[in-house]
Amino acid sequence: MTLLLLTLAPALGGLLALAFKDVRAHLGILLAVSSLHLATAWALWFVAAPPLGDLLALDLPGHLFLTITSVLFFGVALYAIPYVLHATHDPKAAPRIFVPCLLWFLAAMTLVTTSQHLAVMWAGVEATTLASAPLIYFYRRKAALEATWKYLVICSVGIALALLGTFFLGNAVAGVGEGAASLNLVDLLRLAPHMTRAWLKLAFIMALIGYGTKMGLAPMHTWLPDTHSQAPSPVSALLSGALLNCAFLGVLRFYQVVLAAGDAEFAKTLFLVFGFASIGIAAAFMVGQRDYKRLFAYSSVENMGVLAVGVGLGGAATFGAMLHAVNHSLCKGALFLLAGNVLRAYGTTTAADVRGVLRRLPFTGVLLTAGFLAIGGAPPFGPFMSEFVIFQSATQGSQLVLAVLFIVLLAIAFLGMANVLLPMLQGEAPADSPPSHEPILSLVTPLVLCIAVLILGVYIPQPLSDVLHQTAELFGGAHG
Repeated sequence: MTLLLLTLAPALGGLLALAFKDVRAHLGILLAVSSLHLATAWALWFVAAPPLGDLLALDLPGHLFLTITSVLFFGVALYAIPYVLHATHDPKAAPRIFVPCLLWFLAAMTLVTTSQHLAVMWAGVEATTLASAPLIYFYRRKAALEATWKYLVICSVGIALALLGTFFLGNAVAGVGEGAASLNLVDLLRLAPHMTRAWLKLAFIMALIGYGTKMGLAPMHTWLPDTHSQAPSPVSALLSGALLNCAFLGVLRFYQVVLAAGDAEFAKTLFLVFGFASIGIAAAFMVGQRDYKRLFAYSSVENMGVLAVGVGLGGAATFGAMLHAVNHSLCKGALFLLAGNVLRAYGTTTAADVRGVLRRLPFTGVLLTAGFLAIGGAPPFGPFMSEFVIFQSATQGSQLVLAVLFIVLLAIAFLGMANVLLPMLQGEAPADSPPSHEPILSLVTPLVLCIAVLILGVYIPQPLSDVLHQTAELFGGAHG
């Protein structure tokens, strides 16, 4: 029942918010629900929640991504206070739908992370699309409407392919001959060695393409840049830092079944192909990028590629991929929130029109510099450590060509990002632009996230290390 309430609480909170016209009441509900959600997700590490039949249960991968989602959502809730109050001054904005949709978005992501039935998980991923689409259209501009439709169409095609993969998996189970096909993960892992191989492989391919579309793997990534360029910054932080993880988890559930069936090499090859394609395509688009929010979107595509490469390499690299999922969520959450501060001060997402951030927005500028170095893989931040683990695993596994390709593509992406952000940070601010006010609540969450990613680059707390290692082992990884 605890897991059901964890999903229902934000859903009901969204309905409650609809009953109020005052956005301040909305923000109060948002803070209350996000606090309760975070406290519950944290408490479940110490007191296990009983499963709800065959539908809901909290295993290590699900709990890891649930906690990341809950932490980031709480931080976004704090940031949303000045953001939403500011947005009420824009006649095109729709602040009354912001908190309800945000809470329904949290409910859908919670359902994805707690589901143990692959059909229920599919429904949760589909619900994330429906809940987040109105958030992308928050400012009701023509470009935002176009981005919203693109998001709906592309992700709906992807989720349809994932549904087809789920049907194929059902056919693979039906071939075992043990009665009605079960899509419960425990049953799937038990029956995997006896499944029809052709159906199982087709199921994984459809799941990788389908959920990979929502995850942002290239070449199915095309919704990300437009969506992030138009979505409110808090929404972008959740889309990149939390939603992509949910889609990644969807792929990993199918991968668990493939592993249990003994077809790991087939799946790993596909992970490597899509992973390197994502890093390479993202790096190419990051070079010379003109919009800094689109730049961060392509960075998300790059980092989803890093996750896929880590799982594809296997061994210790799988641990690196799990660690990188945590690091990426922290970094990208901070970067998109900081981008919101820049956008509020300069009124544009065009990089060439933004200069002197360190002078005009000193606190935002310092944190943006830290976030850029972190997501670029510079030491001593967390992403350097996780990417180094993946690189080292490739060299030790006699895959030197892949290791060199990996590091070269990451270097190109870093230089592309530096070429856009450094002029924004260090350039001269316009003479008629005095220092802008930086609300404390717009800085607290990015500051905490940057500190956390710095700590993870120097020291990984033992409980987190244990969880990451155990999670990696579920996906064929090994201690590194």
